[in-house]
Amino acid sequence: DGAKEGAKKEGGEVDEQELAAHHMPDLIEQNKPMFKPGESGGSAAEATPAAAGKDAKAASGDGAAVASSASSSTAQSTADTAVQQVKEDAAKAKPTLSGSKDKKDDTVYYDCFDLKIVYERNRTGFEETKDYPIEINGVIAGRYQILEFLGAAAFSKAVQCVDLTDGSYVCIKIIKNNKDFFDQSLDEIKILKYMNAHDTRDEHHLLQLYDYFYFKEHLFIVTELLRDNLYEFSKFNRESGAECYFTLPRLQKIMKECLRGLKFVHKLGLIHCDLKPENVLIRSYSRCEIKIIDFGSSCFVTDHLTSYVQSRSYRAPEVILGLSYDHQMDMWSLGCILAELWTGRVLFQNDSLATLLARVVGILGEIDEDMMNRGRYTHRFFTKNKIIYDRLADDERSLVYILPKKTTLKHRLGTDDELFIDFVEKLLRVDPAKRSSAATALEHPWLSKQY
Repeated sequence: DGAKEGAKKEGGEVDEQELAAHHMPDLIEQNKPMFKPGESGGSAAEATPAAAGKDAKAASGDGAAVASSASSSTAQSTADTAVQQVKEDAAKAKPTLSGSKDKKDDTVYYDCFDLKIVYERNRTGFEETKDYPIEINGVIAGRYQILEFLGAAAFSKAVQCVDLTDGSYVCIKIIKNNKDFFDQSLDEIKILKYMNAHDTRDEHHLLQLYDYFYFKEHLFIVTELLRDNLYEFSKFNRESGAECYFTLPRLQKIMKECLRGLKFVHKLGLIHCDLKPENVLIRSYSRCEIKIIDFGSSCFVTDHLTSYVQSRSYRAPEVILGLSYDHQMDMWSLGCILAELWTGRVLFQNDSLATLLARVVGILGEIDEDMMNRGRYTHRFFTKNKIIYDRLADDERSLVYILPKKTTLKHRLGTDDELFIDFVEKLLRVDPAKRSSAATALEHPWLSKQY
């Protein structure tokens, strides 16, 4: 009762859900979504820096809250005091109507979610090797039976499994036993939970997260099972000699679904940061449906942004030159993907960032002088006379000038379809301020053209 009194708002009732979510996460229903649709920050706990340092503790396990005192009455008293103190500190941090309009709100919001840790009974989690062994028909954590090895990436392996509890097929990403990979994957879980909670009907062509847990020194992420990625399927389609799958009508549908997904992601304040054909998977071949995956490199626009983002062939000019960037970088990557699916070739073929910039200049024209002047890394690729240069791989002291080969986007696309060319050109505007956003691209007439 004391805790409830501490959680009462002036003139209002006790918000027991908020109280529990903030101070006793172990008592909350385990499968309750972390975020609620319609809330800007999700089901975030609110606290000031002062409150964050208070000694209110909660521990998950058998569902029992553990306090520092051995006495349950002392523990309850400590929790009641902490709850009241957090409420008072948070109230103090809120801006007052009588204060200046420019007064800064220093309130800090926190999101939290539980990580399930699975052990084999009467065993510790210690493993002799760093790699999780992939054994066909082996069972992960007593629940997921491995059916097929799907592939490997820089910091993970993917397997197709059947969930023994209901017979459904899933994809499991097994994260390599490495602290940095683990941290990055926790970010991906947070972002997937955030997006899925706002996309409860699964309408925005984004990967669905089913489960995640820690087992035998590895983090496992369980998602829906999809088909080939666009890169692998495009390669197979060309090499098999079959009829071309990526016709303009199908590319229209793929672009519509990608744009709807990106529009949704960007509206949530997120940037994908690594769009490429490998990260767009086919959901249905016959209906030409896709989903965007791999949010391991994604970030919020409010994050401290790094310049090491995007796979090189799909990296936007503003990122390469060291300018500030936002969701428009995803639109550049999408333009590169579209051109590649249509022609079967990487649009800006390169073996370094300097040669990539030379391709961009050769196909799209000179980079705006203002962008060049503002770029923190412009000097790494351009001389004072704006000539592109590169360093020789076998001799860092030797420089070579690169003269861009002049051509046109129309020539590279190999088509006379003016609406299609215009659509691609607007996605590939070098200046991100002039580039189509996901919302404006969805209104482009090419997407509604009948073929």
